[in-house]
Amino acid sequence: MTGRLAGKAAVVVGAGQTPGETIGNGRATAILFAREGARVLCVDRRLDSALETAAMIAGEGGEARAFEADISREADCVALIAEAGARLGRLDILHNNVGVGAGDSSIARLDRETWERILSVNLTGMWLTIKHALPVMKAQGGGAIVNISSVAAIAPANIIAYEVSKAGVNKLTTSTAALNARHNIRCNAIMPGLMDTPMAVQGYSASRGESVEAIRAARNARVPLGGKMGEAWDTAYAALFLASDEAKFITGQILAVDGGASVRRG
Repeated sequence: MTGRLAGKAAVVVGAGQTPGETIGNGRATAILFAREGARVLCVDRRLDSALETAAMIAGEGGEARAFEADISREADCVALIAEAGARLGRLDILHNNVGVGAGDSSIARLDRETWERILSVNLTGMWLTIKHALPVMKAQGGGAIVNISSVAAIAPANIIAYEVSKAGVNKLTTSTAALNARHNIRCNAIMPGLMDTPMAVQGYSASRGESVEAIRAARNARVPLGGKMGEAWDTAYAALFLASDEAKFITGQILAVDGGASVRRG
């Protein structure tokens, strides 16, 4: 621990993860924030998974609490911000790590119910957490917001609802940054590329009926940098930098953490 977030209170939305042999972006970020001195509220729609992350942090000597919330419901977003105030005393960092894509498809094949569910979680939910965090951050004199987008926001992948939702996250990020800079509130986003996380690998394996080994090999082959996917820790370290005072003069930026995929695409 180097104390890069010493004394700060952080909310990590999506701090749990789907079961798998690796670690997810949200859990890795919550753990890393705690290792660097932050007190963390681990938020997830599955309380058991949030509790598991909080227990992992406590096992390392960090401070964390778990909270159950479905961010597609505004009442839950109000409640999680209130919980942060009650349990942590303030809100220095809001980290939005949410994203679903099950059932997504091309424009012609996608059904409306799936479209609305993906947009509700990936974009509307992120807007709601920011909406209710901003008054707290303004009152205390500032804060840092880090949103998780995706390279799918800028590169076609034939999963239209996910692509549109993440493109919306990018615009939500830059607009939030522009409108709140005078309040000393920074807002940046990370666009992960192909990552070896449970949702990406085990999730794809289950939905496509292919082996984990085959999915992993195919994804590795698409990564320019070293021919190997990134890890959740790569996303987490980028989030750590953007959330820390090291990035105190950075706002409105969209950082690709993708092993060069977006550079190759142009």
